[in-house]
Amino acid sequence: MAEVVQRRLEERLPELEQLERGGLLSGSERRAIIKKVTALEHKVHRRALSKENFISYIQYEINLLELIKKRRARVGYTFKKEEIEYAIVNRIHGVFSRALTKWKGDIQLWLSHVAFCKKWNAKVKLSKVFSAMLAIHPDKPALWIMAAKWEMEDRLSSENARHLFLRALRFHPDSQKLYQEYFRMELMHAEKVRKEKDLLEAAKLPLAEAEYPEEIVRGDLARIVYKNGIQKILGDAEFHLSFWTIAVLFSFTTELQKEIVEDLQAQHANHALTWDFMARRELDAESLPTGGSKQGKASDIIRREQRCWAVYEEALVSVPTEAVWKCYITFCLERLKRKTNNKDLREERLRKVLSLFDRATDASLLPPVLYKRWDSLSLWLLYLDWSERAGSVIETESRYQHALQTPIPAICVTMKERYLDWALRAGGYKKARRVFTSLQENRPLSLEFFRKMIAIEKEQECSKMQRVREYYERALREFGSTSADLWLGYIAEEQSHSQGKPEHTGQIHWRAMKTLQGEQVERFVSQYTLLQAGCL
Repeated sequence: MAEVVQRRLEERLPELEQLERGGLLSGSERRAIIKKVTALEHKVHRRALSKENFISYIQYEINLLELIKKRRARVGYTFKKEEIEYAIVNRIHGVFSRALTKWKGDIQLWLSHVAFCKKWNAKVKLSKVFSAMLAIHPDKPALWIMAAKWEMEDRLSSENARHLFLRALRFHPDSQKLYQEYFRMELMHAEKVRKEKDLLEAAKLPLAEAEYPEEIVRGDLARIVYKNGIQKILGDAEFHLSFWTIAVLFSFTTELQKEIVEDLQAQHANHALTWDFMARRELDAESLPTGGSKQGKASDIIRREQRCWAVYEEALVSVPTEAVWKCYITFCLERLKRKTNNKDLREERLRKVLSLFDRATDASLLPPVLYKRWDSLSLWLLYLDWSERAGSVIETESRYQHALQTPIPAICVTMKERYLDWALRAGGYKKARRVFTSLQENRPLSLEFFRKMIAIEKEQECSKMQRVREYYERALREFGSTSADLWLGYIAEEQSHSQGKPEHTGQIHWRAMKTLQGEQVERFVSQYTLLQAGCL
């Protein structure tokens, strides 16, 4: 072992001496590096190997790379840059390879190697890493998706990406996520080809038909993926609808969107989700001219909501189930919670909600989850609406405090969210923060309650990242094991906020992987990959 360690140290001496001559390292730093590396080398060559020692070695080498990079930029010294950095990068790959040979099942270790390859643009090495990882872990769809996205977005190879998706579907023929991402990839490829073709046509340059086949330009390959998906995974209206959600992001998919909706209505005519989707589409229907007045806009909103109600009413005739009632009432509750200064619109929404609760109760089809809200929700909404319009701030706050004493958890949660909204309107940011602080430890709590406070903080002119972190950390104590999106939002804030610390991303990622449970782990891995690639 001593001979191997000595040889490795001798191999890196020339680069350290060159860095010292270039003023990028001092003599004492060079000696400290040799001492530290000697200790690390001995640890990774012991008979009883420890994964933590390999990780420590990798992190030390990465930190050294970053240090050299910063100092080169500061002094403008670029001599033998590629030679020295290339040697360090290769050593890191070597340590990763040794560790992964020993701990093949450690997904996080594989993903760390992938992330390192991406950061240092090691495309050839990354291709080999993906191949090795998928050979050992073919049972994880998220890894196939990650590899295919890299081929598509970084290597610009739709053919390789398509090949990976097809291989993945042989291993996972029932994976909804694979079909969805494959469908998205084919649409992205079609969009890219269409743009290239349009540019050439605009420049009046000759087009090679073989390079721009009509079936690609039209998005026919995506259509095939969609058809195969709904034929393979039958009876799942939500999965069927997910293709429309993806297709609507692309401007050239009008006909495909229409086909998906027609198939949805034909294959899932008795599913509540189908009716819910069709009803909500009425909100996006073309509006009548309003003349720009506030009253005209409110009237138009009422008309569009009434069109939604008409579809729900038709659903209640065709499919009179508890699930349809739940969709209908949930939609109306969502509209009721939307802010508006128009009294007529607000009262129209409230009347509709109260009427639906009454009708669903009479039909004995009010879902249990909504029944609890019906016990007192209508009274509290009426009471608080009246108080906000006619009462003083002190009186209204007292009524909110009283509402929070309700023993029904669903009502209590709703009141907290509404209390926070009102506090912001009535007393501004400081009052909203006081209300949040007073309620954040009082369960039951909702994820939306924390999201509202995060949004309020971000809207401030001098938004403080320290407080955003505080809200995220408190929310994670409640929902960290069940919400991948919460972790992803936290990471996005550290990367995008002016006071954020992107270097914290790795630690947050590590905590998320340790905390999340069930399907949320897979969702986090796939969405984190999209976030890192700039797709979210």
